[in-house]
Amino acid sequence: MTMRTPLKEVRGLGSAKEGSDHFWMQRVTGAANLVLAIFAIGLAVHLAGADHTTVARTLGRPLVAVPLILFLVSAAIHMRIGMQVIIEDYVHGEATKIVLLMLNTFFAIAVAAAGAFSILKLSFGG
Repeated sequence: MTMRTPLKEVRGLGSAKEGSDHFWMQRVTGAANLVLAIFAIGLAVHLAGADHTTVARTLGRPLVAVPLILFLVSAAIHMRIGMQVIIEDYVHGEATKIVLLMLNTFFAIAVAAAGAFSILKLSFGG
């Protein structure tokens, strides 16, 4: 005899009430990172050795700056989810786990914000 209701079976919610959200978000950001990383690596190779003016002019184009910012945000989300899983699996003290999860989130936000700020500053000629 199971304690699960039919609605819970349909929604796919587990005991943590999160279901497969983390699984799918990790896969989606991983796929996005694959495509966007190819773009970012190509851009880095193209701009290797370029002067500041050339880099700023290149990043000033929306078709360059927007995918680069999307890559930073997607990578930060992917990093946060991956570290969250590691923290949840290997840290056993509840207080320590909560503090580390908060620091993990703050760090991911700081990385994405600093990267986006840098790209925008170069894009707008700062």
